Amino acid sequence: MADKIPASALQLHSLVKPDGELEVRLAELPVPSPRDHEVLVRVQAAPLNPSDLGLLFGAADLGTARYGGTADRPVLNAQVPETAMKSMQGRLGQSLPVGNEGAGLVVRAGASAAAQALLGKTVALLGGAMYAQYRCVAAETCLVLPEGASAADGASAFVNPLTALAMVENMRRDGHRALVHTAAASNLGQMLHRICRQDGVALVNIVRRPEQAALLRGLGAQYVCDMSAPDFESALTDALAATGATIAFDATGGGRLAGRILGCMEAALSRTAVEYSRYGSTTHKQVFLYGRLDAAPIEFANTFGMAWDIGGWLVFPYLQKIGAEATQALKQRVAAELKTTFASHYAAEISLADMLRPDAVAAYAARTTGNKYLVNPDRGMARS
Repeated sequence: MADKIPASALQLHSLVKPDGELEVRLAELPVPSPRDHEVLVRVQAAPLNPSDLGLLFGAADLGTARYGGTADRPVLNAQVPETAMKSMQGRLGQSLPVGNEGAGLVVRAGASAAAQALLGKTVALLGGAMYAQYRCVAAETCLVLPEGASAADGASAFVNPLTALAMVENMRRDGHRALVHTAAASNLGQMLHRICRQDGVALVNIVRRPEQAALLRGLGAQYVCDMSAPDFESALTDALAATGATIAFDATGGGRLAGRILGCMEAALSRTAVEYSRYGSTTHKQVFLYGRLDAAPIEFANTFGMAWDIGGWLVFPYLQKIGAEATQALKQRVAAELKTTFASHYAAEISLADMLRPDAVAAYAARTTGNKYLVNPDRGMARS
């Protein structure tokens, strides 16, 4: 394998300049040699997750995007609004590689037994800089894919599966018995539906459009609430009363949704209250914000008493909290159910160069449900 590995290869980089200009381009960098505990992976598939877009484009206004370069070395430039520059201070002048996760073939390995054991295997990996032709990572961070699984099957083996599993784990550890999830027709939402159905956990799904509700009901989801429906809050309250859900994970982030969920939780709890309290129910209600599909400020009117929380939630800090042993058990479940419970579906497969094509940027940057893209660094790209 070693004689087929080039001296240099391509990697996608994002730079915000001090004057507020964003520049995204393909950089040609030396292919690293793995140290004793590392492996070199030829990346064959990497998903475009919403969580990747923050680093890829920063706070730039894509309405100002300009496209240049050549067909195989494209460049995207855009302007960061002056009002958003404060949030970019920590990365100004740094050319940063992008891509949280991916999968591919181990083509070179360090001297350690753990590294050598992975040589020639297809693995999923997490560690950033995955929009690249080659990636060098510690052997211990790799997840060997089951026999018959392709790199495309394993490309999304970390972020969405571990997020969905960690949500259920968080629910159980905090003493809740059912949960609520927004943007529920997404790849992640469908995974969470399959997990909850398999584990016997009641799940309330919140979607934004009738066709998304129909999709989830077609998959067998019992509780689906459409935000566009005039009876959304009454339907949500009924679902919360039926399930007893008092914890929610909200991908929307901004706007009024978190407060509406808490209000409906309180209304559901009040149906079984034996006496009135001006402080509301004593049952703790929790909404975790794990995404920012809506960049607007969070707004709510407190109609839900005093026993509540709204807070941020990210999967990898939570996994650190529960520890290595519990996290490893979740990873092993992902590997065992990779092509069933944790299967991902993609709207299109694109190359590294395609990532900076205007039509592709417009599609994946919109973050619409059911429009997830898979990046294949082999596609239409000579290894140089």
